[in-house]
Amino acid sequence: MVEHRKPGLSLALLALAQLIFALDLNIVFVALPDISAELGFTSQNQQWVVSAYVVVAGGFLLLGGRAADLLGRRRMFVLALVVYAVSSLAGGLATSPGVIIAARAVQGLGGALLLPSTLALLNTLFEEGPRRNRALAVWGGAGASGLTVGALLGGVLTESFGWPAVFFVNVPLAGLVALAALAVIPADGRSGVRRRFDLPGALTVTGGATLLVFVLVQGPEAGWTSSTVVLAAVLAVALLAAFAVIETRSADPLMPPRLLRNRSLVVAVAVTAIFMGTFGALPYFLTVLLQDVHRFSALEAGLAFLVPSLAIAAGTQVGERAATRLGTRTTLITGFAIGVVGTAGLVFGFDAERTFLAAVPGLVVSGVGQGIVWTAMWIAASAGVAAHEQGVASGLASTALNLGNAVGLAVLIAVANTGVPEGAGAREAIAGGGAIAVLLTAVGMVVGLGAVFALPRRAPVVEQAPALV
Repeated sequence: MVEHRKPGLSLALLALAQLIFALDLNIVFVALPDISAELGFTSQNQQWVVSAYVVVAGGFLLLGGRAADLLGRRRMFVLALVVYAVSSLAGGLATSPGVIIAARAVQGLGGALLLPSTLALLNTLFEEGPRRNRALAVWGGAGASGLTVGALLGGVLTESFGWPAVFFVNVPLAGLVALAALAVIPADGRSGVRRRFDLPGALTVTGGATLLVFVLVQGPEAGWTSSTVVLAAVLAVALLAAFAVIETRSADPLMPPRLLRNRSLVVAVAVTAIFMGTFGALPYFLTVLLQDVHRFSALEAGLAFLVPSLAIAAGTQVGERAATRLGTRTTLITGFAIGVVGTAGLVFGFDAERTFLAAVPGLVVSGVGQGIVWTAMWIAASAGVAAHEQGVASGLASTALNLGNAVGLAVLIAVANTGVPEGAGAREAIAGGGAIAVLLTAVGMVVGLGAVFALPRRAPVVEQAPALV
């Protein structure tokens, strides 16, 4: 455990970085229509303003986690924020579709470096137990706030200053946090052990994961049987299979196979994927309900998101206290159970004849459950992992987070859009399709609840890696 004299300031910076990361997930959605109109996007390629970020972030998360372990958590944290700032500046200055898509791809790389390094810093600066649980709750609450701030800020900035402002806002924020990190977060120490970088493993897993996310993002748009999607899927499977073989033979693997013996980590990775395929898919369908069914403006939709976001933030704090007193396993079971009840209740709000108020009770209960699970699943993912491998463990869980969201959205959107007509009756059909999708997320949460029972009742003992020479 790293000794540091400014734990409060360090936590504030890490939470602020998470707020920036979460803010960027929603802020571009609100500005997308204006970006498309001004830069000349077609209806077919405008999705790449979002997809370029998702594909690159998803593909590089595991590499970003291992880089944090080998090159230094603070170094990668600062580098990620610099990448964010520079790519955001390029995005705001873009005058063509190609430039802004490239800028978003680089932002995705920044996100892939930022999330695992932030988590690794939290898990090494704060020892396992109540202090780490509290730190993860603060960090999680900042992320929940970022989702709301992103929707609100995106609407305000776009309407007041134009779409480039949603990119420019990241520049001073990321720059200031990077500079402050150099003064507050302890410098990376020397391990005294020579480590080799697993280049074959890095190339195969990054290529395979990137292609897999590409398939999941493009499949619903281009068609699952299109030649591009099928070829990408075949290559993704081949590269990931090669990665698995390489890792079993590497002297210093990118993802040490022994981590898979940590049952807490393996279950947490599965739970994280299920979480984002269920809880993480709800904001999409809520946005559709608000804007396409109830005809809310972007700003009104952002204000409506205050309801679930405040509930999620409250849930993260409940999750921290419950994990400390009752244990991670019990806390996850409780969070998923609350989420199932709230999400099932949310279905009643997906009706074109009802107002947004009908969805509020379900949003509040589901949001509290989501916040509890969010905090507890990261606690589970870090339990029993040695300090020098917290980065790759965080990268593994973060990759599952991204893939789970891509899979969940692909399946649920396909189900929700089945049979939705154009013109008359569309609002009712959209609401009905959304209700079915939300009900399926509740079913998915039941699956997550079942998976939690595989968690060990007691926290695993940290297993140290063999010395490398």
